[in-house]
Amino acid sequence: MAVSWVWWGIGIYFALASIAAYLSRRGHEPTMVGYFLGDRDMGGFVSAMSYSATTYSAFMLIGLAGLTYAGGVGALGFELIYLCGVTLVLVFGPRFWAVGKRYGFVTPSEMLGHRYDSKALARTVVVASCVFLIPYSAVQLAGVGYLLQGMTDDAISFTAGTVLATFLAILFALVAGLRSVAWTDSLQAMIMVVSASLVMLLVVHQLGGFGSFFASVSEARPGMLAVPGTGFFTLSTFIGLTLPWMFFSISNPQVSQRLFTPRSLRDMRRMLLGFLVFGFIYTLVSVSWGFAAVIQFPDLATGDLATPRLLSSDLVPPVLGIIVMVGVMAAAVSTIDSILLTLASMVSRDLVSGSSTTDRRQLLLGKLVMPVIAVLAYAFAQLQLNLIAVLSVAASAGLLVMVPAIVGTFFWSRGTAAGAMASIAAGGTAVLALELTGTRLLQQGSGVWGLLVSVCLFVGVSLLTTPASQRADDFLGYTKAQLARHRAV
Repeated sequence: MAVSWVWWGIGIYFALASIAAYLSRRGHEPTMVGYFLGDRDMGGFVSAMSYSATTYSAFMLIGLAGLTYAGGVGALGFELIYLCGVTLVLVFGPRFWAVGKRYGFVTPSEMLGHRYDSKALARTVVVASCVFLIPYSAVQLAGVGYLLQGMTDDAISFTAGTVLATFLAILFALVAGLRSVAWTDSLQAMIMVVSASLVMLLVVHQLGGFGSFFASVSEARPGMLAVPGTGFFTLSTFIGLTLPWMFFSISNPQVSQRLFTPRSLRDMRRMLLGFLVFGFIYTLVSVSWGFAAVIQFPDLATGDLATPRLLSSDLVPPVLGIIVMVGVMAAAVSTIDSILLTLASMVSRDLVSGSSTTDRRQLLLGKLVMPVIAVLAYAFAQLQLNLIAVLSVAASAGLLVMVPAIVGTFFWSRGTAAGAMASIAAGGTAVLALELTGTRLLQQGSGVWGLLVSVCLFVGVSLLTTPASQRADDFLGYTKAQLARHRAV
């Protein structure tokens, strides 16, 4: 594809997104709640589109398509289980929302620190989130790098693509915080799902239509449509990939922080329903991209090149290819934006600032932290590690160790700060050790062992230590009362 087409597409996207970001800041007072949570006043549609663009980043059309290319139909089951896991929002979403309103929480780490009456726990959560989310941000940057590199036959280098994505992420996050990200997300999400769906239908049609599409997949690479597939997926591999994804909606702070933002519980329900519809369509499209690449390009060096090669091929008209490219790039930037906002708010509010630090100083510190996090993610992206989908899951495996403490926040008053800290610190260390050494104990992934260690330590240490019983009773009692009141209404 001509490089000029790519730059025109990026330029138009930059102009439209900049206008949306700028308009979003008008008339809003710069505060921590306003900047990082959109004043807790996000409507259902904007919340759904923003949640979708934040979650479905470079992982989908680059990562999931690449995973399908490498492992066949097992990738579809893996992603559908993630969609099922999102229903955890039905249980935890209203609880996050209720306590966020009552206690003024801005970050998930602040919520955990308050519930267990421990500032040290809040700091532990911040450190663990940075350790695992900065590499996850790097995965998004790498997705943009692979996309532009693949579509232009290396005319735009991987490094140039990651530099561009880093610049855009910093800019849009700094303009107006969550409001600018949410507004641009809504635009990006619609571009993503509509353009990708239309182009996929066109590609399938040019490859002979649905009648012969799957027969061509089996002919190009036998076993792609069978379970477990071509050898990439085994039962232990499947469990290792899906377990972190099942709890993604509550374990990843850039996602769970969004549960503080809806205007009402009705808007939260609309957010969830909109996301599930969006996710189901986008999952089918992304998996189909991977199968189409198997037919057209059976010998790619890495599955992450499947979508870029398709978009730059003769199967896709240049204009449509550019629109899809912009949607993928914008989604990756959106995810990085959300991570920057979440980590910056956690660092400024829970790691560095003390109780006497003013809201304005916390906000200033948060804005200063964002470029630092983005540069660290850029440096990590330059490693150019393959298979974006696997790397995304590895990062989420480290955050999986927070699940026992989060569950205990709302459902086990006996849980203690010592138990929560031990579970997060030891579980996270176990995941890091297994990932860095490439060890698979009993052929199981790091997420499985991290979660097992985390659960055992949270329960065991909590039973051996004294809980902040009054704080726990007040917290749980208020949550139950608020949910009962809203159900009655």
